[in-house]
Amino acid sequence: MSANSIDILFQQLRAEGRKALMPFITAGDPDLSFTAELLPKLVDAGGDIFEVGIPYSDPIADGPVIQASYTRALEHHIKLKDILTTLGSAAPKLAAPVVTMVSYAIVYRHGIQRYVDDAKRAGVAGLIVPDLPADEAGQLAPVCRKADLSLIQLVTPTTPRDRAVRIAETSSGFLYYVSVAGITGERTELPPELVDNVGWLRTKTSLPICIGFGISQPEHVHRLAPVADGLIVGSAIVRRVAAASTRPRSEVLAEVAEYVRTLADALRGVGAAARSAAL
Repeated sequence: MSANSIDILFQQLRAEGRKALMPFITAGDPDLSFTAELLPKLVDAGGDIFEVGIPYSDPIADGPVIQASYTRALEHHIKLKDILTTLGSAAPKLAAPVVTMVSYAIVYRHGIQRYVDDAKRAGVAGLIVPDLPADEAGQLAPVCRKADLSLIQLVTPTTPRDRAVRIAETSSGFLYYVSVAGITGERTELPPELVDNVGWLRTKTSLPICIGFGISQPEHVHRLAPVADGLIVGSAIVRRVAAASTRPRSEVLAEVAEYVRTLADALRGVGAAARSAAL
């Protein structure tokens, strides 16, 4: 899909009264052939847009499950160029945009212009750079803008409200709302104020808002979907993928796809209920 495919996706979903399901996977865990095989299966299972983590030795805000996946990938000496080559083969065939979750250290070391050019060439639609504050994105933002590559910014529960508005104004594609203070990981409980905080932010921006960190259960989907444009699910997927190093890959692929399908079904149920209520 083209680089502005994120905007197109959310326009379509809004028109249909649906919300996006965004699975996160780690590139190269357990290897890049598995990554290439997993992506289309998750599209078939109901994934609308994908966040692909670029392994990094010092991840930012990632909990133990995702950190372990990065370690597994790096132990196989995975290279950025190989990840982008794999995405270049897989992403254009997907009926869903792909964004990379990447440390700014990787982007900077690769070269800002070069990373954006290579990502664009690989069919990547946007970048999430968690260790790059919005106030310090002055070099990367114009390069992304010129390439029509979305630069997706993060808002956390501790972000002051005036700053959250400024971040929304400088973001493109969608706004990533971090549900909890702390690191990624599956949680049984999410903060009670989360729905109100996202609801407030929605009154301040027309940009789609996607919620991530801790989402792992259909119950989370039912609670958050009414105020979000999309839900990001990472650790619960990565934990299941980890079994691919010791079990038949076909089984793991099927199990991960079935798990994503349960969340997609929950999202569709929320959308159908909302449309019925509006009639």
